[in-house]
Amino acid sequence: MHHALRPIEEWFARRGWTPFPFQQEVWQAYLAGESGLIHATTGAGKTYAAWLGAVAEWLADKSSTRTTPALRVLWITPLRALVADTVEALRAPLDDLDVPWQVEARTGDTSAAVRARQRLRLPAALVTTPESLSLLLTQPEWRDLFADLRLVVVDEWHELLSTKRGVQVELALARLRGLHPHLRVWGVSATMGNLDAALDALIPVIEGQPSRARIVRGLLPKPMVIETLLPETIERFPWAGHLGLTLLPQVVATIERGKTSLVFTNTRSQAEIWYQALLEARPDWAGMLALHHGSLDRKVREWVEEALRARRLRCVVCTSSLDLGVDFSPVDQVIQIGSPKGVARLLQRAGRSGHRPGAVSRVTCAPASALELIEIAAARDAIAQERIEARQPLETPLDVLVQHLVTCALGGGFTADELLAEVRSTRAFRRLSDAEWQWALDFVVRGGASLHAYPEFHRVVKRDGRYVVANAEVARRHRINIGTIVSETTLKVQYTRGGVLGAVEESFAARLKTGDVFFFAGKALEFVQLRDTTVFVRKAERREGVTPRWMGGRMPLSTELSRAIRAWIEEARNGILRGAEMEAVRPLLEVQARWSLLPDADELLIERVQTREGHHLFVYPFEGRLAHEGMAALIAFRLSRLRPITFTMAMNDYGFELLAPEPAPLEEALGVVFDSARGAQRWSIAGADAPLFSVQRLADDILASLNATEMMKRQFREIARIAGLVYEGYPGEKSARQVQASSSLMYDVFAQYDPENRLLEQARREVLERQLEQSRLAAALARVAAGRIVVVDTPRPTPFAFPLLVDRLRESLSSEKLADRVRKMQLALEREA
Repeated sequence: MHHALRPIEEWFARRGWTPFPFQQEVWQAYLAGESGLIHATTGAGKTYAAWLGAVAEWLADKSSTRTTPALRVLWITPLRALVADTVEALRAPLDDLDVPWQVEARTGDTSAAVRARQRLRLPAALVTTPESLSLLLTQPEWRDLFADLRLVVVDEWHELLSTKRGVQVELALARLRGLHPHLRVWGVSATMGNLDAALDALIPVIEGQPSRARIVRGLLPKPMVIETLLPETIERFPWAGHLGLTLLPQVVATIERGKTSLVFTNTRSQAEIWYQALLEARPDWAGMLALHHGSLDRKVREWVEEALRARRLRCVVCTSSLDLGVDFSPVDQVIQIGSPKGVARLLQRAGRSGHRPGAVSRVTCAPASALELIEIAAARDAIAQERIEARQPLETPLDVLVQHLVTCALGGGFTADELLAEVRSTRAFRRLSDAEWQWALDFVVRGGASLHAYPEFHRVVKRDGRYVVANAEVARRHRINIGTIVSETTLKVQYTRGGVLGAVEESFAARLKTGDVFFFAGKALEFVQLRDTTVFVRKAERREGVTPRWMGGRMPLSTELSRAIRAWIEEARNGILRGAEMEAVRPLLEVQARWSLLPDADELLIERVQTREGHHLFVYPFEGRLAHEGMAALIAFRLSRLRPITFTMAMNDYGFELLAPEPAPLEEALGVVFDSARGAQRWSIAGADAPLFSVQRLADDILASLNATEMMKRQFREIARIAGLVYEGYPGEKSARQVQASSSLMYDVFAQYDPENRLLEQARREVLERQLEQSRLAAALARVAAGRIVVVDTPRPTPFAFPLLVDRLRESLSSEKLADRVRKMQLALEREA
């Protein structure tokens, strides 16, 4: 044991604890000057692993006086909600160890007085967010503020890794390493599949130098129980979301069994619906039941978090806003409504219960449709085999680079060669070309090719060889704009007499008429008016209303879970039904096998059926909703090139439907001559022989097949905000609609006068990758080419097809009419079955 660690070991002993080997490994590595990534289960003691090495170092430094030092530890966290908890956890050992450090927070919520004091001198340990760190780097004196920095900890790195905020962190770390070449950086991460890439993004290897970074695994054996609530009867013709509330009595009984429960939903809308349903089922739980999601006002969320810690709540209905590292040890069980859609997400949420080393984590899943039973069984199996999703780091997002250039120009200025070397030292920009760098530099200096005539886009000037910001208005605008990497177009919801409830998306608010009732923050609200960026409401007397839908809520099936589901369906085809979930779903699978087939993992099933609505093609790649959205548009486009034909489309996580008034030229598109002697019911071909599913010209065909311009304009809105082209103004200064209008205008200007603008190319790339998962789509098409395509003509829609039919109807029918229509369809199919 390193002699400096003796006080830490003694402190653990006084509390009756023994440090885990992974904690000791991190402390010793830190004291040896190393950096790394801590990969450990939730509640295993990651915070103390990352923190106490720096405390031990200070205690062992004989030259250190006992006065409070300036900033030594910078702790970056992705969520403001984690900040208060983290500050508390870091302070806990300091008094006992007689360490006179100040630990403070700095976020958008920090008071102006505290921020002003911190501009002169930072505390010994500062807990902050990526945006607040970037803001500090805009201070001309930032080098003085960070002069004594020894350690940066990036918490929940898996949450930041594949996002632009993660790239913002990479660039900030490169700045700090420029100041302190031997700065130690430790990432803290829970469940993730590609740890090497995660480590490389956090601590890039410098060419010609040995790596001083390691991965420390602290995956303590943690007992995990994953149970499923099984419906009494299984619908052989299921539809998404329908089964959910029929399990309400079983969910209520599960909540009654535990002292404190978290009920996780995948969307904010679903959270609102379940909160109302639980309250109606158990009115006596009023005051003990709470709601928590990212669109609620911060004060509301903080009240819920505090009440949960104090054990005043029986149950909280929540979204991902509570599945990060908020330390809620009192929670003894987690209920997951619907499929978790990902292996890592289920692990993360399960870990919120029994949030201490060695305690049992218990999660109960309530499927929202019969097919989700297969997802839950597959997720449990993937967890047992440790097959966790990878998070892919982003490559070269130029909008973030443009923002960073202005940040650096504000923070004392930069020389081009030095900053280029610094930027290229990050993983995100290691392949940044000279041409891209020159373009970004030109863009901040003179607005690029199309904006050079407008002085407000000349943000940076060159003086004595250094690039600086000389204009106070540019400086003010940029500092306000730094938070735009996370901002969405949302409008505040406020009572006419004052209190703020939270925020809804503009697209929802724009549809409301005076007198409309909607559920939000667990309350029935009547819409009064929309003024500037505020939705004014009052409490409603009526209890019927709509629930806001948030665009961020559509979680697609993860790649790991998709793969697992295909394997389980292949097992079912071979007569193997493992576990209670698969036994429960047996009636559905038997009808599917009888009317069509259960595909092998390397087969693509296409079903053709004719109904009164027209001619349907149902295609089942099992690749997740986003990939299917791109694939449906692609296949429809390629079919219509052979013969002019208009398709109506629907898609879910399992497949997609193409509906047309006349039969689609499927044989021609697959490159086969149809031979009636083979039997019209079923035939198959090798996927490699099917040009319809070719990867050739994939990106061009996808963009040609969609309303790509509209999608790219939407994506460009975010890029324009981050790059500082669109100024959002102080709160209330400019409406979201104006921001949208000016970014749309900017898009048109670039498209017409500056088509080579690299931000346009970035919008195209992000639409393909983020909105349509192009790389996943390409991998799916390659998988189809390597296997077989099976075409089955069925006289009626199968159990796999039924949810797709309903999803298409959902777009045009109210929920009551939809339920009636679906019931009739189900009865008709049940008679046939």
